Order: sequence, then C-alpha cells, then structure tokens
Amino acid sequence: MGGSPVAAVQDASDDADARVVVLVAGSPVDSASDSLPPPVAATPAAEAKQEPEEPKQEATAAAAAGVQAMAVTVVRDVETGLDASTSDRDGDGAGDKPSWFTPKRLLVMFCIINMLNYVDRGAIASNGVNGTRKNCSGGTCTSGSGIQGDFDLNNLEDGSLSSAFMVGLLVSSLIFASLVKRYNPFRLIGVGLLVWTIATAGCGVSFDFWSITICRMFVGVGEASFISLAAPFIDDNAPVAQKTAWLGMFYMCIPSGIALGYVYGGLVGKYLNWRAAFWGESILMVPFVILGFVIKPLNLKGFAHNTRKEYGQMLNPEVQDQINNSGTKHVLPGGIEDLSGKVPQKFSLSSFCHGLMTEIGRFSKDMKELLQEKVFVIVVLGYISYNFVIGAYSYWGPKAGQEIYNMGSADLMFGGITIVCGVVGTLAGGFILDKIGSTIPNAFKLLSGATFVGAIFCFGAFCFKSLYGFIPSFVVGELSVFATQAPVNFVCLHTVKPHLRPLAMAVSTVSIHIFGDVPSSPLVGLLQDKINNWRATALILTSILFAAVVFWFIGIFVPNVDRFNEESEDGLTVAESSNLRPLLDENDEPRASD
Repeated sequence: MGGSPVAAVQDASDDADARVVVLVAGSPVDSASDSLPPPVAATPAAEAKQEPEEPKQEATAAAAAGVQAMAVTVVRDVETGLDASTSDRDGDGAGDKPSWFTPKRLLVMFCIINMLNYVDRGAIASNGVNGTRKNCSGGTCTSGSGIQGDFDLNNLEDGSLSSAFMVGLLVSSLIFASLVKRYNPFRLIGVGLLVWTIATAGCGVSFDFWSITICRMFVGVGEASFISLAAPFIDDNAPVAQKTAWLGMFYMCIPSGIALGYVYGGLVGKYLNWRAAFWGESILMVPFVILGFVIKPLNLKGFAHNTRKEYGQMLNPEVQDQINNSGTKHVLPGGIEDLSGKVPQKFSLSSFCHGLMTEIGRFSKDMKELLQEKVFVIVVLGYISYNFVIGAYSYWGPKAGQEIYNMGSADLMFGGITIVCGVVGTLAGGFILDKIGSTIPNAFKLLSGATFVGAIFCFGAFCFKSLYGFIPSFVVGELSVFATQAPVNFVCLHTVKPHLRPLAMAVSTVSIHIFGDVPSSPLVGLLQDKINNWRATALILTSILFAAVVFWFIGIFVPNVDRFNEESEDGLTVAESSNLRPLLDENDEPRASD
C-alpha cells in the first residue's frame, strides 16, 4: 500500500466496541495539508462521544480534493470482566488466539521440531555420517568414510564440529532471548528454523573442514531461538493440572531424538550418502519454517506489546499518539511534509549505535533482575552439577563399561539404557510433579529426592564386580536422575516474571553447557590419565551428583513465589507500549490498553 501514513485515531466507547481508523495518503499535493484534520486534543470521555463516521467523511473530502485516501476500520470486541483484563495485562492473548491454534497442536508441533533438532545431533555423531578417517597401515590404505574420510579430519578437528555448534547455540540463545522484547517470539522461532534449515542443507554441500564448521555454527544459531522460546509457549498453553507432564513430553524428545539420529544417520550413510542425511533433515523442517512465517502468531505471556507488525519499517514513536499522565490523547498534525521528515528514510549510524546501546542497557537490566532471583540461581547451580555428570556419562560411559566389565557391546548397552531410561524417567518426573501438586517447593523436593536416589544407585552400580549387578542398579539410577528434566525446567519458568522467561531459559541453557557437559568430558579424561582406574574415575564422577542434591535440597527452604500469574513488568510505560503498536496491521488486531 503506497504513500505515507498520516494519522491514526483510536476511539473507545463504553459499549465494549473499539474502533481504529487509519488514514493513508497517496501522492502528496499542495492541498493535502489543508484537507486533513487539525490537531486534536481529546479526553477519553470526549472521544466516546465522537461519531464513528466522522473520520470517513474527512477521508472522502480529502479524496475529492485530489488526495488518494483510504480509511481502514478495524472493529474488535474489547474483552470484559476481570479475567479478560487480567489476561490482557499478562499479554497471553487468551482472547485473540489464531484459528489454527489448540494447545495439543502446539505441543505436537513443538515436539516434532525438538525431535528433528536432536535427530541432527545424533546423526552427525553416528558412524554412518561421521565415518572414519583415512588410514594406511602395512602398505594398505583405506579411503575412510563419512565426514572424517571425505575431509581427512583428525580427531581434534572432528570434535571441533561439536564445539562450533555449541558456540552458535550458546551465543545466539541470549540474543534471541533479548530480541523477544522487540519482535513477536513466534516469528523469532520461524526465523531460527529458517536459519537451521539453510545451515543443515549447507552441511550437505560443504567441501572442506571450514565450510562444514561454519554451517554447524549456524545450525546452533538456528536452534537457539527454539530452545529459548518453545518451553515458555508450552508452559503458557498447557492445562494447569498437566503443565509439568507437558514439559516432560517436550524434553522426552531429547534422548529419543538423539537415538533416532543414530539410527537415521547410520542407515542413510550406509545406503545413500552422509550428505543425504543433512538434506533429509532440512526437507523435513521446511513445513514448520513455512508455518512459522505464514500462520497468525501466538503471543507469549508477558509481551503484550508484541502485537505489532513483525516485518517492515515501523513508524517513529515520535509521530504516533502521545498520551500524557492525565490520560489526554494528542493527535499530531496530519501534514504530509511534516510527517515525511519524521519517518526514518535511511540508515543512520548514530541511530543504530543509540539503538544498540539501548538494547544492551535493557539486556543488562534484565540480567541483573534475573540473577537477583535466588531460587533461579539455586536451581541452575544444581542443574550445572547434574549436567556435568550426565554429559560425562554420555561420552565416557561406554568406554568405562567396556574397561570395567569387559562388555562386548558397550555402545549398544549404554545407548539402550540411556534411551529407555531417558524417555520413561522424563515422562514420569512430569506426571509425578503434577500428581503431588505443581509448586516450586514440591519441585525441589522431587528434584533433590530423585537425584539422591539416582546418585545412590549409580554409585552403587559401579561398586558391583559383576555385570549382572551393575545393570539393574544403573537402570534404577538413570530412571531417577532423568525424572528431574521436567521439574527443573518448571522451576526455571515459574520462579521468574513472565517477561524474563525466555532469558531464564537461555541463561540456564548457556550455564549448564559452559560449566557442565562441555568441560566435564575433558576433565574426566584428564582424571583417568592421572589415576588410570576407570572404576575409581566413575565413582568420583558420580559423587558430583550429590552436589546437585545439596543445591536442590536448599531450594526447598528458600522463600519463593510462583510468578507465572504475576502481572508483567516489561520495562515499558503504557504510552511506550502504545507507541510500539503498528499504525496499520490487518493481520494482528490491536489490543486495548488497560
């Protein structure tokens, strides 16, 4: 729609009908400014008495004077009642759900996306995709297979592919969490999935170590938006009595996705080519990328101002309606020449730097507020200790089992135990917390109790001399420790204010990787080099689970508040929130101010 926006007038009436009229002018002429309405200062009471047809008559007069004008009227019913007004303040958009939406559809869609993300992680680690390096011994050379064989990677370079993915994931998680204040989080997920899809396809056409490393980094970037934002969406829309169970279903996709990735990568690499595995993942994600851009987005609780248009240039807040503290609305003059000078027309380095510093300031303020939440800090400290052990188990477990118990198929044994216990334990943890009552103290009781039981059984498993004693004890231990997945994320989501939840999930993800599973594998390897005893190494590693027990046990007694239904404080005044609304958005209906 061509032309420059001229003025926006919003009328509110007592009969719960809200009407927004937008005038858009076409080619400017000399008489344009004369035909447009003069500045208006109206109180809410005076606005209620205005006739709805008056702006349309002015638009018709402007058109007769030679100005192309169009009046677009958006009519919506204002939600009434205490519940409706509360939902508006929280920004959950409960009264404005898109037609495609049901909570179960959202859960299924996010579970499939999460599964695909972890299928990719499993596929690149599979023998069919990762392959083997070229080898020459006794005068005979083998060509190698997979990524290692095609690019002749040593083990250090091969391991760097995982590190590159983590760099992209960890850095971008915080960026996406901060962008959620400016852009609709549902659209940000769509952008992240688009980056993920392009990057995975790029892995399939990579030609050397550096090209595939860069692609893996962008795969991490693409996954970051989903990791930070998906859990808050599920928490918003899950039935009250099943919130943790739904989170359990979502996080169950992690072990099952990795296991499926092993199988998928092995089969595709064997019968087709390792490159085809990445192309297949990319194709499977395309439908969800399209949905992320074309369907009407959901609003995330705590971000009511994100109903603005996500793409395209927004009007400068200086030219939109200004509301003073007394509630009086001032509509600015409608002269085209005046307006064109105020709408940004080209990139300005100074404005970019100013905007960047503003975003950094907001991010710093949010981080300070987040880290002041003692309950959040405690739950994350326990989560770091927990992930330190689980990460080392996944990397060194098969080798330790083979050395201690002379397992003939240690990979299959540990892989099978982890998959079954991961799926069953994660689901069980969510259902148990819902059964006893989804509260923060109950979550800490379940976290500390399940981890304590798991630590005892895992520690005892490595004390057994016989494999037949090790397996049942280790299974019980793994079931118990995996039961913490849903409760720990429940606490992370409910111990902070709604507008801080994406940042909380991002900080949690970054922390458990940087201080947990990333350093644990090399440190355990260093310990084994020093003492050269896998049983002792495994027992020392398992004992770190008791640190998680201590942190989570302390959390039971720390004063806490479930902030899920707390009124959002997004750092914006009512006037600023109104200014962030688009002048015209035919797809997303404007929300009424409180």
